[in-house]
Amino acid sequence: MTTETRTPAHKARLLPQLIKFGAVGAVGFVVNLVVFNVLMLVVLVNVPHKTLFATAIATLVAIGANWLGNRYWAFAGNRSDNATREGVEFFVVSLAGMAIPLLCVWVSHYLLGYQSLLADNISNNVVGLALGTVFRFAFYRWWVFSPDRAAARAGRTERGLISAGSHVPSRPAREKAPITGSTLASAPDRGLVGD
Repeated sequence: MTTETRTPAHKARLLPQLIKFGAVGAVGFVVNLVVFNVLMLVVLVNVPHKTLFATAIATLVAIGANWLGNRYWAFAGNRSDNATREGVEFFVVSLAGMAIPLLCVWVSHYLLGYQSLLADNISNNVVGLALGTVFRFAFYRWWVFSPDRAAARAGRTERGLISAGSHVPSRPAREKAPITGSTLASAPDRGLVGD
């Protein structure tokens, strides 16, 4: 398969992947909101500094929900066999993505002097959320769930089988389909969004 034919298909899968990422993020937002409010109103009622604890716990639960949604749905075609490595990388990117709205609030509130509730909400929930979302999507797509990593894993597996004495046919031989009259048999299965 040539680069010319792969590039448009690769770009065509970006929009559905972005939509799925947004849907997973929306679910994560709802999870965060529900967990935070349940903790504040039911579980941590008489606990000192309950807001900080509720924020931390709700954020961690939402990150976990987002990881599952992104791993098994939005980036399902590119997920790694090493779920631990992938989970740690996802968590690191999520924490870095959380720092972006904090930085936006700090710049707006302390550096620029906009100290109203409206200004804090705009810097956190509009500018910070938008920049954080772009950051997370980019790092999830091109680092945590990178198609290049999936291709490298497939190459290592193929080389391992060959060195162990197993016969693995060359790529063109594997991609040829039996003559059945159907063009579907010759199309490689790339999953929902993967390369």
